[in-house]
Amino acid sequence: MPEIDPVPLARLTTLRAGGTPERMIEATTRDELVTALQDAWAAGDPWLVVGGGSNLLVGDEPLEGTVVLVRTRGIERLPTAADAAPGTVRLRVEAGHDWDDLVAHTVDAGLAGIEAMSGIPGTAGAAPIQNVGAYGQEIVETLVEVELLDEATGEVETVPAADLELGFRTSVLKQHYGHGARRSGVIVSITLELTEVGDGAFPVRGAQLRQALGMAPDDTATLRGIRETVLATRARKGMVLDDADPDTHSAGSFFQNAIVSASFARTLPSECPRWPLAPVVAPVTVIPLAAFDGVVAPPVSVQPDVKVSAAWLIEHAGLGKGFHLPRSRAALSTKHALAVTNRGGATAAELAELARYIQQRVQSEFGLILQPEPVLIGVEL
Repeated sequence: MPEIDPVPLARLTTLRAGGTPERMIEATTRDELVTALQDAWAAGDPWLVVGGGSNLLVGDEPLEGTVVLVRTRGIERLPTAADAAPGTVRLRVEAGHDWDDLVAHTVDAGLAGIEAMSGIPGTAGAAPIQNVGAYGQEIVETLVEVELLDEATGEVETVPAADLELGFRTSVLKQHYGHGARRSGVIVSITLELTEVGDGAFPVRGAQLRQALGMAPDDTATLRGIRETVLATRARKGMVLDDADPDTHSAGSFFQNAIVSASFARTLPSECPRWPLAPVVAPVTVIPLAAFDGVVAPPVSVQPDVKVSAAWLIEHAGLGKGFHLPRSRAALSTKHALAVTNRGGATAAELAELARYIQQRVQSEFGLILQPEPVLIGVEL
């Protein structure tokens, strides 16, 4: 078993905070990953899987149990499904493969589908857990299936993407603050279905991506051009990891954009950016002719929920870019109001204190509680 000397998770997470576990295993192969987790589950030990460490805020105290570092890598081209559209390509990717390296590989191969998610930190195996996305693309659009090591059975099984219930930054595998995952397991590999477009320009689907690229509806772009533009845009916001830039020592967006009812959204200032979600389509009602009495109940008007900008709410609660509490080494990014950053030596307690303060100010000003996006281990907000 590839057990190594434990190191503080502050060295392994992008927020640069976290205590030292009792035991640490570095799994570089699929068999090592499966065996390490099966052993931990059989022993009943607390366990934590760490990939890129980009979506974790871990407490300062020593951790009980085992931390498994997922360091598996590899991209395999699979046979195309018999009913696949022309130009469709399937890739199976090991869970520990760096996500941005995967995106770069697909762009070099002329495969479209995840290019707008360039620069997102983390690993391929973590991507489906919170249905990562950027600029109008989400992994739900290209994910076919995952190989999942299920804690309940201890076995690896193939799980179709539809069974993961991928939603806005969530899935059945996501541990939300205050709630455990609805299904406990660890992704061993993911399978994506992409479209072969080559090196040339092609029409870009998705209004959000075209807007980010400054494109008119009929404009075309290359995969490489999209990737370079997205990387430059993320870098300007401090969202591409850089050891020399404290603005990137974060978990990305610390708070999720809030999903609220249409009626609640109307109570917010009209300037607050918002995006209606897909409307709920009323089911078709079939009335047998023999039972029809000439009266049809009027349709019920259903207004879709609305996604509102957490960054706007934070800034308009009086917490601008770069805000920090007195004597704290945690601060909002100077480039992006959604990112809680470690300015150098901040503890998990300092980071959590700032996050709590942000929650309280937004709740006091606008009446809603922002929910954290990272997984919190040994930390309370």
